[in-house]
Amino acid sequence: MQVWNVIYDPLDFPDSLYRSALPLVDQTAQDKITKFRRREDACRSLIGNLLPRVLLKKRGVPTDAITFAATDTGKPYCTTPGINPPLAFNVTHDEGVIAMAFGTGDLGPPAFSIGVDVMKLKIPPRSTFTEFVDIVDSQLTTREKDLILADVTEEEAIRRFYWIWTLKEAYTKALGIGLGFDFRRIEYDVVEERVTVDGEPARGWQFLRFELPQCGPNYVGFAAKFIGGRGTSISELSEGCLVCYDAVSFVNRAIEEMS
Repeated sequence: MQVWNVIYDPLDFPDSLYRSALPLVDQTAQDKITKFRRREDACRSLIGNLLPRVLLKKRGVPTDAITFAATDTGKPYCTTPGINPPLAFNVTHDEGVIAMAFGTGDLGPPAFSIGVDVMKLKIPPRSTFTEFVDIVDSQLTTREKDLILADVTEEEAIRRFYWIWTLKEAYTKALGIGLGFDFRRIEYDVVEERVTVDGEPARGWQFLRFELPQCGPNYVGFAAKFIGGRGTSISELSEGCLVCYDAVSFVNRAIEEMS
């Protein structure tokens, strides 16, 4: 599994670049992108749509042969013919980062069981950390709350919270079931490095942790994939599997390669 990250700053991303890149995606994607009222949200969506297309183009697929569909719950997947092995991917974003996890499509077709989430290490303005945790209290297990509110520095507590949250998000995105999953069903013990679902080990799952300190304020994330078997794997995403691009350079490259 690999994760590509595009670092996006609205102040550095010219409107002309957005307009030039929009025709690179199909009409369905364009219609979705242009519904956003805020241009920065439209740009994030555009970059998210470009990520799998650039990957397929890099693998030698002609631009006009690249096609996608979505499951009933809205999870996109690749329908481009002749991709062997199949491509599994998932895209997410939070503020200044748009991320895509991808790998071979092994289990759970057609969208395959892969998910990713990334979030900025911060608490909402005018909130204390304890108040912030209280807001999401219903989505955390007792063990998770104990670990987050333990006698550690606030910086460590915030980091623990977002490790827990991004793993939960990545897992549910990999399932592809949409909204409504009770986050308390999945528990991530960040001290013991153990993941359970409904009280049982998350057998067959691979969880890869990553962080992006080069983004200024740190971002952390998890990629999740169901690979089968009886074990559960939780580890750091290796350095060679984590790639970061500047948004302007990435989109200019997409225009050059896909036009």
